[in-house]
Amino acid sequence: MQPGGQPNMQQIMEQAQKMQQQLMTAQQELAEAEVSGSAGGGLVTAVVSGSGELKSVAIDPKAVDPDDTDTLSDLVVAAVRDANRAAQELQQEKMGPVTGALGGGQGLGGLGLPGL
Repeated sequence: MQPGGQPNMQQIMEQAQKMQQQLMTAQQELAEAEVSGSAGGGLVTAVVSGSGELKSVAIDPKAVDPDDTDTLSDLVVAAVRDANRAAQELQQEKMGPVTGALGGGQGLGGLGLPGL
């Protein structure tokens, strides 16, 4: 704060630029990261990027029963959901510190502006 209770705009801009860079770095790390999820004791495994993009699904031949494709479908869905859950946890880990500095993503509280 400058005398008179006014925020130092130069400091605010520098802090905002720093947070923007941290956000971009975290987003890049998420895009490059991969996490996996599985179902059926590992019979089906799904791999997603840290940003949630489905990359691959691996199905153990033991899971394939031509007379019971419903179970296989359920296992695929469960594996993808498990992988997406892992991606969300990774997103929180990478983005949490940055969005927390922005007031939890709800505003600009981390910039030190009065009333925020």
